[in-house]
Amino acid sequence: MTTAPVDPMIGRLIDGRYQVRSRIARGGMATVYLATDLRLERRVALKIMHGHLADDNTFKTRFVQEARSAARLAHPNVVNVFDQGQDADMAYLVMEYLPGITLRDLLKDYKRLTAEQTVDIMDAVLSGLAAAHKAGIVHRDVKPENVLLADDGRIKLSDFGLARAASANTATGQALLGTIAYLSPELVTRGIADARSDIYAVGIMMYEMLTGEQPYVGEAPMQIAYQHANDSVPAPSSKNPAVPAEIDELVAWATSRDPDERPRDAREMLDRLREIEPGIRASHLPITTQATAVLPDVAAMTAGATAETHVLGGAPLVATATHEASGVDDTEALSTSAARRRRRGYWLFALVLLLTGLAAGTGWYFGAGPGSFATVPNTSTLAPDVATKALEDAGFVVEPSSRTDPVIPEGQVADTDPPGGSQAQRGSTVTLYVSEGPQILDVPVVVGTPEAEAREALAAFTVADAATQQFSADVASGSVIAALDADGAALGATYPERGAITLVVSVGPVPPVEGLPGGDAEARLTDAGLEVDYNDPVFHDEVPVDVVVTADWTSDPMRPGDTVVLTLSKGPDLVEVPNVVTGQTVAQARTQLEELGFTVVSNVPPFLEGAVVAGTQSPVAGEKVKRGSEVTVNFQP
Repeated sequence: MTTAPVDPMIGRLIDGRYQVRSRIARGGMATVYLATDLRLERRVALKIMHGHLADDNTFKTRFVQEARSAARLAHPNVVNVFDQGQDADMAYLVMEYLPGITLRDLLKDYKRLTAEQTVDIMDAVLSGLAAAHKAGIVHRDVKPENVLLADDGRIKLSDFGLARAASANTATGQALLGTIAYLSPELVTRGIADARSDIYAVGIMMYEMLTGEQPYVGEAPMQIAYQHANDSVPAPSSKNPAVPAEIDELVAWATSRDPDERPRDAREMLDRLREIEPGIRASHLPITTQATAVLPDVAAMTAGATAETHVLGGAPLVATATHEASGVDDTEALSTSAARRRRRGYWLFALVLLLTGLAAGTGWYFGAGPGSFATVPNTSTLAPDVATKALEDAGFVVEPSSRTDPVIPEGQVADTDPPGGSQAQRGSTVTLYVSEGPQILDVPVVVGTPEAEAREALAAFTVADAATQQFSADVASGSVIAALDADGAALGATYPERGAITLVVSVGPVPPVEGLPGGDAEARLTDAGLEVDYNDPVFHDEVPVDVVVTADWTSDPMRPGDTVVLTLSKGPDLVEVPNVVTGQTVAQARTQLEELGFTVVSNVPPFLEGAVVAGTQSPVAGEKVKRGSEVTVNFQP
């Protein structure tokens, strides 16, 4: 006996919040699971994109588009979308969980539906689709698989995975995108889809609901597509004579090959459906037998023959009698019969009144009374007293509660159960959750760890996508130097759930450039992401000309984009020694040498410095020596 493989997703915790319980369904783009939202403590439907599509940007974009399209709709007949995100390599979508079946399941079980059942379901489908069209959204994949019939009676339209914002002509590069059996002619031939394309799909779906089969069949998809583009959809009554003419006309209007001859959107078709609905229901009421009156044939009575039975308003009842054998006067018999009919009529009238009262009471109870369904108001971010009043005014009993919430400020309403926008029975209890603010969590130590590990450790918080880069001689490149809170300060031991965190990551030390030629130093700093500026060159006895003497930082700590100021060497400060021993006084020689920065040493006493004398000097005239060197001038009389 072979055991079926266990889905590896069962039991997995997605994004630290959604616990996968079981698989619901699998489609072309994604698999849908039943999951528990651990934060809100409610069951949800978790739609996870197939792994082989996760790297395809086209599919990923379409998957995210489903979330954005459905999230824009808040309508009782559209499946609510709660959340969308990414966990590792998995893109996921969190939706309202509706236990029940799809319209496809219903058609498999019953093959075809009555006109009244079709009207009921199409009223809900068109209501949800009208909300989408009003929001500028074309569904583009209307089919029985995407109509959900909940166990509690709710009917909702789902799977906006192919939905796009509507323009005058919304084109798709894939003309056969969607299910081939429901594609409109213009989508097959030109790849153009708008609200009227959804109407065509609705008409095909109505035909299938009423007849139990699709209007076009073929061995290959292109055969079916060809029929959509070139044939007219037959009337449902040609397959099911019980279909009223009004329904035939509605299907013909919706499935016209020319889009201009269809309803312009779901609202127009819904209005027409509701116009014909009373007539359809009235034409299918149970038929009651008319009263029967029995009158004797006068001619036969005169001849003494057996009386014939004449019936007014219905099929004959058995009533043959011999006039001669009857000892009762005809007039008396007719009077007695009329009295019986009157008494029966009173009882029937009373019964009709009773049934009408019961029907009206039942209708009131389930339509506007305690047994009816109402939309739960959206009270998120409201003050608790305001939210309570709104829920009570809508007919619900409010049970206050509280929970932590990383987004909603403390003291405001975080959510309700059932959530806002969903349907619930009047008089039922709605739990009102008031936010306690975010949960305070311990902060793991991430300084010194690689950036990827730090992000994983901080998954409960909101870590900025772009880390702040910083030079460090103490922390290895790619590792965390610090983790900063929303105010830019270092994180403490605790921090609010999903609080904003920015990582400061090392890019290694600032490149050392002292002793390098100026051009090499600038290239090395520029490659490291730094700007370079220069001070005036300086004399240096030990550093050659145009070599970096110092590299000064303009910031501390240094980050890419900051500036390093370089000081280059002009080499040693050398001065040429002048000839000072011919034709000058001692004082003049001293003055000339000291102005050039030399220190003068002489054997001439001070009282003879005014004399003009000849002598020797060292270093000799014309030699270059460092500024500040000693020059010896010896004079001989």
